[in-house]
Amino acid sequence: MGERNMKSLNYLRFIKFTAVILPLLLSTAVVSVGQKVTRSEAEVTILVTAMPHDDKSRAVAGRLESSDFAVFENKQKQKIVSVKNADDSPIVFAVLVQDNLIGGVNNQLPEIRDFIRGLPKGSKAIVGYVGTGSLQVRQNFTTDLNKAADSLRIVTGSPFSEPYSPYLHVVDALKLFTNQPSDERRMLLLISDGLDDTFGFRLSSPLYSVYLDNAVRTAQHNRVAVFTIYASSTTTRRRSRMAYNYGQGSLLRLSDETGGQALFSGIDFVSFDPYFREYRNLLKDQWLITYESATTGKGFRRIDVQTDFDIDLQFPDGYYPD
Repeated sequence: MGERNMKSLNYLRFIKFTAVILPLLLSTAVVSVGQKVTRSEAEVTILVTAMPHDDKSRAVAGRLESSDFAVFENKQKQKIVSVKNADDSPIVFAVLVQDNLIGGVNNQLPEIRDFIRGLPKGSKAIVGYVGTGSLQVRQNFTTDLNKAADSLRIVTGSPFSEPYSPYLHVVDALKLFTNQPSDERRMLLLISDGLDDTFGFRLSSPLYSVYLDNAVRTAQHNRVAVFTIYASSTTTRRRSRMAYNYGQGSLLRLSDETGGQALFSGIDFVSFDPYFREYRNLLKDQWLITYESATTGKGFRRIDVQTDFDIDLQFPDGYYPD
């Protein structure tokens, strides 16, 4: 075979190599890099609250141990790193009060103050008001719970204090949790009419509120469980019964999807006392669970927490990764 033919044959062999072998090598490299980029294995901490409905389930909640929990992301079981019960975890707590609520809310200030003062030892509290303009922080995060409680003031009860959207202020408050310890229970209590009619009353349904969507997503991202109490306002008093339904439905969605609880009875309240009794009981049946997320991709990661015992557990629906 001549030298020229030999060179042609070697050239053809090289072409075959690059056409067949090289793509395989490149695809392997791409998969390897892709796994490095999208694989998480980051530690995620969530607050889990038991919702006992009778004496039997309350007894069950009191006996739950760390080994009784299983955490899933997108139906895949995750590795639990630690489980802290309520006794081992102080609370980072925010209280937001809507400023244009009816004057009867002012009679409930002693109940709110007592609840703040009764938070577990080592807890921090922040107090803010939801009204016109930006979030009004009356007291920033402090371990002096008496100081935080004393910063509460009466609501104006004026239509001129109506917020553009209560959920814009909720997002502002949620962002303040960023620099707080992740190994403590993060909770926010919103006392509001829940109504967001920024884009017109027809779009104030909990299904359509853009600002409510953002508040839910921010709370999930910052691992904050939002608890809510409904109270009517100068706005809802001017509207039809549908306004109450939209407001309460929005508060219910905010709490349910972030791992909290919404409390209301009818279209108004008599006293906040039964609400805070309920919340005090819930604080005793909480666990802070940290697990390693092995989920890949940037999509929503749906969370499920299970136990073999017959008891309802409340936890965030999920989160979007960073």
